[in-house]
Amino acid sequence: MKILLVYPQYPDTFWSFKHALKFVQKKALNTPLGMLTVAAILPTDWEKKAVDMNTTRLNDSDIEWADYVFVSAMIVQQRSTREVVDRCKKLGRRVVGGGPLFTMAYEDLGFDDVDHIILNEAEITLPLFLEDLKKGCAKHIYQTDRKADVTETPAPLFPLLDLRKYSMVTVQYSRGCPFDCEFCGVTVLDGHKPRTKTSGQILAELEAIYDLGYRGRVFIVDDNFIGNKRKLKEGILPAIIQWMKERRYPFSFLTEASINLSDDEELMQLMSDAGFNNVFVGIESPNEESLNECKKFANKNRDLVVSVKRLQNHGFEVMGGFIVGFDSDPISIFQSQIKFIQQSGIVTAMVGMLNAPPGTKLWHRLKKEKRLLATGTGDNTDGTANFIPEMDFNVLVNGYKQILNSIYSPKQYYERINTFLKEFRPNKKVAYSGKLRIAQLKALIKATFTLGIRDKAGWYYWKLIFSSLLKYPRFTGLAITMAVQGFHLRKIYEKVRKFQVDDALLARQQDLLNRELI
Repeated sequence: MKILLVYPQYPDTFWSFKHALKFVQKKALNTPLGMLTVAAILPTDWEKKAVDMNTTRLNDSDIEWADYVFVSAMIVQQRSTREVVDRCKKLGRRVVGGGPLFTMAYEDLGFDDVDHIILNEAEITLPLFLEDLKKGCAKHIYQTDRKADVTETPAPLFPLLDLRKYSMVTVQYSRGCPFDCEFCGVTVLDGHKPRTKTSGQILAELEAIYDLGYRGRVFIVDDNFIGNKRKLKEGILPAIIQWMKERRYPFSFLTEASINLSDDEELMQLMSDAGFNNVFVGIESPNEESLNECKKFANKNRDLVVSVKRLQNHGFEVMGGFIVGFDSDPISIFQSQIKFIQQSGIVTAMVGMLNAPPGTKLWHRLKKEKRLLATGTGDNTDGTANFIPEMDFNVLVNGYKQILNSIYSPKQYYERINTFLKEFRPNKKVAYSGKLRIAQLKALIKATFTLGIRDKAGWYYWKLIFSSLLKYPRFTGLAITMAVQGFHLRKIYEKVRKFQVDDALLARQQDLLNRELI
């Protein structure tokens, strides 16, 4: 068999960092880990070619070369996925679809014409398809309620891609999260009990990336890296620390974790010693009632600003996720979010409007309440929502724009960088990647022209650079990186700013809901 694996194009969103990547001459933020893992599950004697449409053009000749085209995607990639499927159909090639898009919403999004749909986790359902394909009786849909034993998951086929095109290479240590946030699709896909790989598996994957010559950032894409703290402390992190030390720290790590990481001194120190210097945390809201509504219990009854600063003091840049649109949100929520973000020094603050991913508890509740609209875009930062909120929708959208306009404005954005640098205490034993290096020097030249000369707010950029050189010279490279990221965030906000609520469409949708047609 000749198999073409395709990762559809990711839209230009806050999460793409498309405009920032141009400064460092990268094509995409992350490697498509799911696609590379599926490739590793396929028979070893099959020919495989991978096309990540975020870095490489998908040509008709690629499609015509293949016997089957495997498409792996998330809901936010639905438009590009539709285009890929249509091209394959036109060229007479059979399509196999998988990933969160198909598992959570293939029926609602109109992908019934895909020849074979592999739902849930590929370690279980893909071999069933391959066996039937061998017998000549492959079915349309393969699904299971079982969860995969990730200790048997093969290492991703990293050599299928040119890692130099990416800002970060992705690996996965665990699946599942012990928490049960109402809006989150993680537990729908991966369950509550964290399933973890062995230290041998993780080191083998790191070694594979290392052997390909890659040096830089590695994103451990677990939705909650610290779901099993004991195993991290006793095995995984000590193994990574030793491996990193022996190879003179070729990587720096970032991951996602719940805020209770800030309560565990030993775990923070081990992660810092292993080379972690960046962590994404779902803050969601400074409003206790909203946290209670969405069952974000790990964030309750604590001073979230203090928790964030504790992480920063241990050498972590904290990226934060924030949400507006909860039923419990007061009208003051927009100013509260702005105030919290500024005080916390969370530079990369990703604020989104609440959406209900298919299959989540929020989705089921809103459906029961007859407030659910059609499946959304999958992008919670584009100013749209897939349900009727309690707050007037125009008020919600305008308040959302107010937050973005404020936190991404040069004055407040650069103020947050300085607030963060005051608290940041990186691990001195680890070779910190924030030093000014050749790649960042090139970015500095481009940033100086774009942000310091062409930008009307260039004064704030120069003020940041001189302040960094005087007060935090070791972090000048990091300050430049953050400034460039801010450029991207402002670019995307300009698109959101133009979004207008279609009151007539909203009224029609509400009428349909009232008549129980949705």
